[in-house]
Amino acid sequence: MALSIWEMLAVFAAGVGAGTINTIVGSGTLITFPVLLATGLPPVTATVSNALGLIPGSISGAIGYREELTGQRRRILKLSAGALIGGLTGATLLLALPSTAFETIVPVLVTLALVLVILQPRISRAVQRRRDRTGTAARLDGGPLLFTGIMLASVYGGYFTAAQGIIYLSLMGMLLDDTMQRLNAVKNVLAAVVNSVAALFFLFVADFDWTAVVLIAVGSAIGGQIGARVGRRLSPGLLRGLIVVVGTAAIVQLLLR
Repeated sequence: MALSIWEMLAVFAAGVGAGTINTIVGSGTLITFPVLLATGLPPVTATVSNALGLIPGSISGAIGYREELTGQRRRILKLSAGALIGGLTGATLLLALPSTAFETIVPVLVTLALVLVILQPRISRAVQRRRDRTGTAARLDGGPLLFTGIMLASVYGGYFTAAQGIIYLSLMGMLLDDTMQRLNAVKNVLAAVVNSVAALFFLFVADFDWTAVVLIAVGSAIGGQIGARVGRRLSPGLLRGLIVVVGTAAIVQLLLR
């Protein structure tokens, strides 16, 4: 279907907004997806078009956070393998399951992730005290528990993507001893992996709207750079607060859908 000039402007603006918020926190899909539906695209076509369009934004955000990625190669490679497996599984489920399959569990997942984000400083201190008592050191890659958690979160990410970044941050914040900004940089790489593998799968087996894809792609690439410039200046407390605000808005929107 052909988009009007006003619809194209709206989709482009949504792409910029999604790229910006995805790089800083996540949940950009909650901006683009309703706009695509409003243009008349069917839900699955909108989901696929959105996944394809957000790839440049994820890559752009990861490049913007390249300084924070320094020294994390091993961690990124291991977690990206889990994200790849989960993303491909989620993309397959999108075409196999009804569009309402995740509607009940998603708000619960996001709520739990927000609770973990809020409690993360307290959890980290408790874990560190335990390590001090036992004389053990933190695993740089988070171990099997984080790998499994990232893989399961990526199944959801390949299916819908909304708020997947918040789930990634909550898992890594709980299981890794590192700064929020460095974890946010890893989150952007994982989102890029999931979006890319899901989109490549969709290219061969699903319908999508090329006009919407291009508009979101250009917008999200611009937004990724904006998000990196803004997000890297935020203090850990402010970044955590923004995650909670955006996550709460995501839960409300998901419940009202």
